[in-house]
Amino acid sequence: QVQLVESGGGSVQAGGSLRLSCAASRYSYSSSCLGWFRQAPGKEREGVAAIDSNGRTTYADSVKDRFTISKDNAKNTLYLQMNSLKPDDTAMYYCAASPWWARCPGLMDEYPYWGQGTQVTVSS
Repeated sequence: QVQLVESGGGSVQAGGSLRLSCAASRYSYSSSCLGWFRQAPGKEREGVAAIDSNGRTTYADSVKDRFTISKDNAKNTLYLQMNSLKPDDTAMYYCAASPWWARCPGLMDEYPYWGQGTQVTVSS
C-alpha cells in the first residue's frame, strides 16, 4: 500500500519560511508526477505546485517566485520550500503522487495517492 507522509508544517510569522517534506513508502518518485496542494477552512483544495518525471515544474500564480517544489529521487522525498509566507498561505498542505503510466495531473485535483496533510499557519 502506497504511503505518503508529510512533515515540516508549523506556525510562522508573515515573511518567514518553511520547508515541507513528503516521504514515500512502497512507491518510487523517479517516474512519477508529484504535487503539493492546500486547503484552507471553508475553501476548496487548490493546487500549489507540481513537478513531472522530467523535473518540469508548475506553480499557482499565488505562489510563483515564493515557493519552490523539488524532489530527491534517491531519498524518495518531495519538498516544498516556502518563502515570504503570507497569512493567506495558511492551510493544510497535502502532497500527492501519480504513477508514470497515468496522465500527469499537474495542478489538477486528480492524483490517486495523497498524504494525510501538514498544517501551515502564518500570522500577521
